[in-house]
Amino acid sequence: MRMHKKGHLEQRLEACGDILTCADLEDKNMLRAAGIKEYLDFEKIFKNSKPVALEIGCGKGKFICETAVMHPKFNYVACEKISNVIIDACERVKREKISNVYFLNCAAEVLAKYLPPASVEKIYLNFSNPLPKEGYKKQRLTHPRFLEIYRGILKDGGTVIQKTDDKNFYEFSLESYKSSGYKILSACTDLKNNPVEGDVETEHERLFKSQGKNIFRIVAEV
Repeated sequence: MRMHKKGHLEQRLEACGDILTCADLEDKNMLRAAGIKEYLDFEKIFKNSKPVALEIGCGKGKFICETAVMHPKFNYVACEKISNVIIDACERVKREKISNVYFLNCAAEVLAKYLPPASVEKIYLNFSNPLPKEGYKKQRLTHPRFLEIYRGILKDGGTVIQKTDDKNFYEFSLESYKSSGYKILSACTDLKNNPVEGDVETEHERLFKSQGKNIFRIVAEV
């Protein structure tokens, strides 16, 4: 089902231009597009040199907004490829005057176009689409081709922190991390009964918990 385009979307995105970069890729070949660098200047954006964390697939922004407020010693970049969705997160940040969040409206394939090498301390993958059909596995955000992108932008010892409600995706991800040379620091199959201090609950997480679903969590280190 096609998502209804929000009213005045282009104007609203433009109004958030001080906290948002929208990818305008003339070359639809993602590999070539990622090779043309337009690195974000974090010190210019955030006006400080605090460490940077990245959320890939930020949705409407609940996790990134609450995490940024809870952990002000970090700066946060939130990536979301759907303009119709990211605008809600951008407008929340502006409304709540959260100063340590910046947004990227782009696909994960071109993150290395905007994020300098070894510039990110941690990456959050919260309830990414598990894409269960075999033919779509290369599109999963923990497929080795994406893990190679993350390796390039993570600092040495940086981590990927993943949550999912899908057991098969959890198991696929574990194997991907291992085969790509990541070190598994922790793997939890029941986050509800093993909560992590400082971990913010996402919209999807709250829904899945209310449905009695297990929440799986992995922390993998480069």
